[in-house]
Amino acid sequence: MAHVVILGAGLGGMPAAYELRALLDRKHAVTVINEQEYFQFVPSIPWLAVGWRKREGVTFPAGPSLEKHGISFIAGRVERIDAAANRLHVQGDRQVDYDYLVITTGVRCAFEDVPGLGPQDGHTQWIGSVDDAEKAHADVQKLIANPGPVIVGGVQGASCFGPAYEYVAILDTALRRHRVRDRVPITFVTAEPYIGHLGIGGVGDSKGMMEHEFRHRHIKWITNARIRKIEAGKLFAEEVDRFGQPLQDHELPFAHAMLVPSFRGVAPVAAVDGLVNPKALVIVDEHQRSPKYPNIYAAGACIALPPVDPTPVPTGPPKTGYMIESMVSAVVANIHAELEGRAPQAKATWNAFCIADFGDTGAVFIAQPQMPPRNVTWSKQGKWAHWAKIAFEKYFMYKMRRGGTEPIFEKWVLHILGLARLKPQQTGGQTGK
Repeated sequence: MAHVVILGAGLGGMPAAYELRALLDRKHAVTVINEQEYFQFVPSIPWLAVGWRKREGVTFPAGPSLEKHGISFIAGRVERIDAAANRLHVQGDRQVDYDYLVITTGVRCAFEDVPGLGPQDGHTQWIGSVDDAEKAHADVQKLIANPGPVIVGGVQGASCFGPAYEYVAILDTALRRHRVRDRVPITFVTAEPYIGHLGIGGVGDSKGMMEHEFRHRHIKWITNARIRKIEAGKLFAEEVDRFGQPLQDHELPFAHAMLVPSFRGVAPVAAVDGLVNPKALVIVDEHQRSPKYPNIYAAGACIALPPVDPTPVPTGPPKTGYMIESMVSAVVANIHAELEGRAPQAKATWNAFCIADFGDTGAVFIAQPQMPPRNVTWSKQGKWAHWAKIAFEKYFMYKMRRGGTEPIFEKWVLHILGLARLKPQQTGGQTGK
């Protein structure tokens, strides 16, 4: 009997647990360990920040849903990974041994990279968790009561710009509904070389699409921005040219600010020698497996990916939900193969498929593969995308509650768009250090 332990119960961990349990013989045990007792649907968190969702609408207890499918659940922080002994040390002096470890922890926000960044010891908001989004919502309420300038964007080294684009448009919509938008100038400050770059060199005409959206919403922008520091109510940024040379210094006042930080691996993962790159992100081969520890797999935001191309201010590529699903499918297939005495063969498809909500409209971006040059580049905008995002939220939450493993919604959307969903084994990619 083998024991497969999944570290993390998020967009990667929960589907991995369900797929493993459905595929593996019942003589093998599957356990999920998560610091919190609940699953949170991260794509809906921007709505929570403006008051369009409540915590209970985007979370549910993970344990009961997992356990009714024969999956053990432990709520607790993993303090140390002893990779040599195949053992996890969980808070409360608990030890959990594993035969295979699947790391789907997500990432740690490196707020320390920019003085004054972040909601804990800094002056900006973040929407990466329900706890942070609730703090952001309290700050949005203050903004509505006392309107003033807003700054949204992503700092140098950020690799997930999508939430910033969603949030700035959603916030614009919310402020208009409260009839205070005319008293709230908004500036989008980003490390990207142009609006709509998204860390992946753009998708189709994402540059033109997002510039048009920003002009329509009267949102100003500053690109190639390196944020030096943030003080209470003021952001200091250096704008550089396409060669990375200083172009202009900016001192921007704000009453509310939300900035995407750069990411690092979480502490217990970062401490494992030879498992991670300098940013503590997990190094994996084409089969999602650690080259140093063959019984450790990883999927999701915690893995290392190379940048698409050099940019004047450092940026990185995102890991979208569709890509994470592909990674998870590859991990599950490869662990199953190993348990049956076969060599791992499944590879993830590095495709980006993102539904972005803009409050009263939205956009869909598809890049196959994510890294250019591409076989498919597709981006469209419209109110239908807004409703598609809502439908996806309802569907995914339902699927995670009941333990579904079939990506019905994803197949349906791609069928409507006239695109085929690639199987994990059909194509592959190589991650970088």
